[in-house]
Amino acid sequence: MNDCCASHTPGGYDREFGDRFARRLARGYRRRGLTETALHIVDFASHAGLEGTSVLEIGGGIGDIQLELVKRGASKATNLELSTGYESEARRLLDEAGLGERVERLLGVDLAVSPDAVEPADLVVLNRVVCCYPDYARLLSAAASRARHAVVFSFPPRNWFTRAGTAAVNLWCRLRRSEYRGFVHSPDAMVAVLERHGFAPRYRHTGRFWSVVGAVRA
Repeated sequence: MNDCCASHTPGGYDREFGDRFARRLARGYRRRGLTETALHIVDFASHAGLEGTSVLEIGGGIGDIQLELVKRGASKATNLELSTGYESEARRLLDEAGLGERVERLLGVDLAVSPDAVEPADLVVLNRVVCCYPDYARLLSAAASRARHAVVFSFPPRNWFTRAGTAAVNLWCRLRRSEYRGFVHSPDAMVAVLERHGFAPRYRHTGRFWSVVGAVRA
């Protein structure tokens, strides 16, 4: 993968993350539950303390992580999404769980551009999102500014495999004339952004394809 997934406009996200993609994710969640990476995020959040907390997830897709966090004690969750393709499946999952009144979904809010567009939350989650944004420093800075207690995010480890994979994805996108691009940002540089905003890493998991870092306000 290249120096994880970015589009310069919301329309680009709609093309790559459409209804079909959302249906596949929802089908997998119903059958198998959370992915391994999402489970690590929920594990960190549970240990950080969930009871009565508020959650803000950036690019939460079908909202599976939010559902699990609310089920485990979070009082409410807000999802920010740039793609409209997830909404039908996300609403269906909320209705099935009976949690529609505790989760708010907002479309078209780019947190990096408009961090004040949403209220702060106790926990901010970014799962497979930083890799989908060219300016990781701006995005993580905005996330830190909205987090009262903790930030947790996942990203591809920076190695030859992920960089080559992202480069191939980006080439395919260019051939298809898609605006979508992927990025493999430096893990140390991303953690340093949170540290500059007063957060200390307390949780780390490094997988072959995805890594997770959880940080709490020092």
